[in-house]
Formats: sequence, C-alpha cells, structure tokens
Amino acid sequence: MRKTRSRITVNERNGGFRIDTAHTTYIMTIKDGLYLGHFYYGGRLPEEDGMSYKEAFAPSMSPVETKREMVIFQDGFQFEYPGWGTGDSREGAIRAKDPLGTTRVNLLYQAYRISSSKALIPGLPSTFSSEGEGEMLEIDLKDPDTGLLVTLRYSPWEECDVIARSVVVRNESKDTFDLEKVLSLVLDMPGKDMSGRPFELMTFQGTWAREFTRDVRGIGYGITGVSSVCGKTGSRCQSFLGLVSPGITQNSGEVYGIQLLYSGNFRSAVEKTPYDDIRVSTGIHPEGFSWKLAPGEVFYAPEAVMTYSDQGLGRMSRNFHDLYRKHLIRGKYRNARRPILINNWEATYFDFDTDKLLAIAGKANECGIEMLVVDDGWFGKRNDDNTSLGDWTVNEEKLPGGLRRLGTELKKMGMKFGLWVEPEMVSPDSDLFRAHPDWAIAIPGREPALSRNQLVLDISREDVRDYLVGVLTKVFEEAGVDYVKWDMNRHLSDLYSAALPAERQGELLHRFVLGVYDLQERILTAFPDLLLENCSSGGSRFDPGMLYYSPQIWTSDDTDAYERIRIQEGAATLYPLSSMGAHVSICPNHVTGRTVPFMTRGHVALAGTFGYELDITAIPEEEHRMIRRQVELFHKYNDLVREGDYYRMDSVRDNGFLDCYGVVSKDRSEMLLTVIFVMNRPCTPNRRIHIRGLDPEKKYRVSLISDSTEKEPANDSAEEPVNDSEPVCIAHGATLGRSGLLISCRYGDFQSLLFHITEVNE
Repeated sequence: MRKTRSRITVNERNGGFRIDTAHTTYIMTIKDGLYLGHFYYGGRLPEEDGMSYKEAFAPSMSPVETKREMVIFQDGFQFEYPGWGTGDSREGAIRAKDPLGTTRVNLLYQAYRISSSKALIPGLPSTFSSEGEGEMLEIDLKDPDTGLLVTLRYSPWEECDVIARSVVVRNESKDTFDLEKVLSLVLDMPGKDMSGRPFELMTFQGTWAREFTRDVRGIGYGITGVSSVCGKTGSRCQSFLGLVSPGITQNSGEVYGIQLLYSGNFRSAVEKTPYDDIRVSTGIHPEGFSWKLAPGEVFYAPEAVMTYSDQGLGRMSRNFHDLYRKHLIRGKYRNARRPILINNWEATYFDFDTDKLLAIAGKANECGIEMLVVDDGWFGKRNDDNTSLGDWTVNEEKLPGGLRRLGTELKKMGMKFGLWVEPEMVSPDSDLFRAHPDWAIAIPGREPALSRNQLVLDISREDVRDYLVGVLTKVFEEAGVDYVKWDMNRHLSDLYSAALPAERQGELLHRFVLGVYDLQERILTAFPDLLLENCSSGGSRFDPGMLYYSPQIWTSDDTDAYERIRIQEGAATLYPLSSMGAHVSICPNHVTGRTVPFMTRGHVALAGTFGYELDITAIPEEEHRMIRRQVELFHKYNDLVREGDYYRMDSVRDNGFLDCYGVVSKDRSEMLLTVIFVMNRPCTPNRRIHIRGLDPEKKYRVSLISDSTEKEPANDSAEEPVNDSEPVCIAHGATLGRSGLLISCRYGDFQSLLFHITEVNE
C-alpha cells in the first residue's frame, strides 16, 4: 500500500485508488487488471475500510473468464470513464472517428502516477495549488486498437471537500482521429440516498434579467439535464448539476454538486438506468463539436469540480465558495476589497459628455464613491447601439481631450477610472468590419443573423486577438484605467471561420472560448493591477471559467432589489458573494418599474461587490445622505462579507414574504445578518430567525445597525422596542440557533434590517 499526505492512497495488491478530503472519500478499483471502475463517493470512510470491497463491486462476473457475455459486463459495470461502442448502452465519455470511419473507443487500465503538485491546464482555467497543497493522481487508460491514451487527473482540495477532475487525450498512433466527444467527468453511482429515497435533480434555470432560478425535479428513466449551444454558458442554465435528497434544505439531506469550469457550449446530464442506478456526466457539448487529433497531438478537456455534503445545501455552497476564493480566483483583487463604483449607464445611456461625467463623478466623490465607470457610447460614432463596435477610438465630440483628459480630471478628484468594452463584437457599420469582413463569424454567401445589429468577431483567430490586444492596450494606457467591464451581448450563430479549413469547422466553438481566455490572459498580463469584471447581457456568462480571469462578474441586468434577492440567492448557492456584481439603482427601476426603499437597495447590494447605477446629480439630498451611510457600512463590513462563510436562514423563494441570510467570520467571532421584509403579512407580529453558523459555546451580542428606516425589532424576550445604541440581546450561539432571534414583522413591504453579531469576551 502506498500513501501520500493521507489524501491519495493506492492499494497495489487489490488495484484500488482512494482519495480523501476532510469529510469525503472517493474510491476506484480495477477489474481483472483491465477496467477502471468507480466504487464509492460520499462521506468519509474509516481509514481501514474502503479498499477491501473489491468483490462487492457489481457486477461480479469476470470479463476475462466470460468473454461470451462481454456486452452484458460492459452494460452493467460502473466505469470511471466509459468508452464508446463496446456494448455499454449508457452515455459514453469519449467518441473518436478513425480513418475507417468507425468510432469505437475501448479504454483499458495502464498505469498511475502521483505528483506532489497540481498541474494547470494549458489554455484553460483550472484550480491551482498553493505551497504545500495540490497533489494530483493521474490514471492512464488506453485503447490498444487505436493507440488513443486517456489520462484521468484527480486533485483533492482537502479543506474545501472538493475534488477537481480533468481529462487529457493523447494520440499515440500513426493515424489522425476526429474527436467527436470528450467529457470531463463521468460518475456512476446509486440512484438513491442513504435513506433509500431516489435522488432528485437540482439545476439553475433562467433568462435575461431572471438568472439563477433554482429548479428541483424528479429523475425519470433516460437522460435529462442542462446544456448550452449558444457559444457561451448563457443565462438559461448553469453548468451545475446537483443530485439531492428529496426535501433538501440548507442544513439537512445529501447533495452531490458538480460544476464545469468552462465558458462555452456544455452539456451536464443525468441518466437513470432500468436498475435505478444513475450516470452523471459533464463536459463540452458534443453538438457541433469535433477536434482533429493528429499523431502525437494532445487535447485537454476542461476541468470539472465535485463536492459532497450530507448536511444540506449550505455545506455544499460553502465548499464551492472556499474553493473558488482560494484556488480559482487570481490576481491583485483575489483577497482585496474592490473600489465602490458608480456606472453612468442608467444615468445617461448614450447621451453624455465630459462635463456630465465629471458632474456625476464630483457628486459621487462627495458621497464617498471611489470610481467612475464610463459605459457604452464613448468610442467611434456610438450614439446608439447600431454602429462602431470594433472601432475602439474615443469619440472626441463627446469627450474633448479624449479619455486621457477625463482620466486626469478623475485622478485630481482622487477617483479611479473604469471603462466598458465589448471586444468580441463588431458592428457591420464600423471601420473594422469594412476593412476586415472576414474577421466576423459568418457563412460565405449567406446573410448572417444579427443581434443588437452586431456580429461576433472570430476570436479563434490569432490575428484578431493581436489586433484587439493592440487597440485595447493603447486605450487602457491612455486612459489610465483601473477597472474594465468586459461585456458580451449576443449568442454565436452562422458558425464559420475563414481561418479554418472545412474539415476543422467543428473546432470553431471551442477555439473561440480558448481565444477569449487567451485574450483576457494577455490583457491581465499587460495590466496586472487591472480589476476586470466580466459581463454578458447580465449574467449570461457567469461561470467558474470566467472567475479565473475576473474576480467578479455582473450578476444580472435586473438591479431591482426585490428581483435581486432571488437572483443573488441562486448565485450564492454556487459562488462566493465577493464574485457577484451588485449595484444600487434608481427607482422606479428601469427593468421592472418597481420602487424599493433606498436603504433596502443598499442592504441587498452589500451582499455583493457594491456600487451604484444612477444619476447621482438628480437625486435628493436625503438619498445622498443614505449613500454616505451605505459607503460607511461597506467599509466596515465588506471584509466580513468577502471572506466569511455564507449561511441562509430564510428564503422568500420558500415562504413568500421574508428573506434572511448571514455571513460569519472564519473564527466565528462576528456575523452580519440581513433581514428583508419582502411583503407585509397581516396577523404576523413576529418571526423567529434561527441563526446558524455561530459557535454554540460562545456568547454573542446582537446589535441592530442603525439606518434611515428608524424602525426597530422587538427584544428577544420582550415586545418592547430597543435603542439602536444598545444590544438587542446577549445569548450563546446555541440559544440563537435553537430558540432563535425574535424579529418584529410589523414593517412595510421591502423594508430591511442589518444586525451585527459579535462575540462577547468576558
């Protein structure tokens, strides 16, 4: 037996592999020295168990001794990474066309290796290790007939209870293959939880302005799941799949969470067999995908991450949050507070000039806002959305003296400068398109489909990326920008690249995503202090792959605080609060027309990166005062929000009238608790909030944070109002969790409260 760091264990005698994290165990075995199978993934098993169950593996038949029933064996074995066309009627993980036109891939076990550090994936986002972390298990499988070598990579993140997986395909033959499918993860497992109840499928659905809507449904026989074929992840669904116990809650039930670190077309699916087992898979969507693999060439599939929790969704969320904050997000702002910004879009749309922008910046500066972001309309002849994308030169009729003058004036105020760009797009009415029509993705001789009167640049081409790096570098240097909002406002269609031969057109979609990654990597290398925020029609490319390049992503174009409660709850199930772009906007809201109190809008935005989206020169002084108060709250509590553990106590999605969540510090010494009264319910005088995440043995002071609402909750033990300067109560964490905090519900619609809960040191 060989063991390294107690995370990866290899049993040489039985032919088994065990991977442990703090609370989970993952086990694979080798059948008859040939077939790598999955045996177990779930709660951590005792050290002496788990590697001796080889013969409990189903089915028990030997493929070596009974070749007459090889198809039956293939169709029932729990493969770790199933091939294709060998008799397994379930979904395969890889399909490759050989020179004969056949697509069978039969993968047999070859060897393994354990590395002391985790390898990155060339050209793709991947989790990374810090010193003393990140060992990696590699298992080689090979098709002896074709010479295709498939290497499975596993990296356990012990403290996060997450295992990262990826796949490398090498062509060790003398023939060229067309890869038609390469999935990143397959997991064969029982279809029922530990209580014998069939797992249900949890996904996140949506559309523009309605992203991250949680959906839980039963798993029927056959294949079901989520996918995208629009060239990006899209707002319709996340690449996440959750297998959950029926009635899953924040604190109870089993959940297997799986997510793909990729920003293009994907497919995440669950297949239920007639034996009530399930096969889970995720990877690049095979629709429209092919990749020519010549002798000696290598193909890298995107990384997938998986976690298991037997303590409900809350534990799963915190596992993913820790993983992304520690091992995926990079750069200067990985652990740093981001500047409070104001974006001019909803204030001016395309109608602005230097004086208007400086007026907004001046008033924002007085209120403590730290950065002005100039949105769409600063370049070319861009007075509406019909022209000039691709012409990244400043419109000096709007901005005399250019971005340099504007940036200089902002610096004089002590303000940072942010800029909106949409580099992946080109307008037919642009100098760039007239000079290089072949740079747009479009089929020769056919009229392409427009969206917002724009086409997509072929980012798979190196010459296009070189052009964009050149013009963007010039703009960013001239303006001295501190922040860039990188937008992407349409799907891909009419797929054709003038730079690819006919037999490689199936590579365009994946090459496009690789090109986006390369483009952003080159920009960040040139500007290492730049704060990049990705955006795509709101949250249409909010995925882990983009977090590798930008520490924050615009969550939704819907800034209505009521809608954002639901959207941000969904997003926070998967992503840390520090990654969610969230702003206070004007009311009536420009998307929904709803009016929500200004302070509540601020409380909701504090659960994200925090900023403003309004004309600050046109709002009353009372709201200026509230902005200054919100800025104070941000500076006081953002470290806690950004770094702490997220706990959800109540959800308006479930109860229809009240929302409550908290962020607690890692040492359990303090918590920021947010309570939002979404709808006033008659005859509901109070509500008990059972506060989770605190140390049950510690004593805490619960204090109401004062704001302009001037309304106070009842004391935990009485109905009398309390003074803002005094604690609501002092109690142990166990009491606050079991008995709860009694909150008065006598508030109007959309009112909110903030509580600061601090450890009492006696």
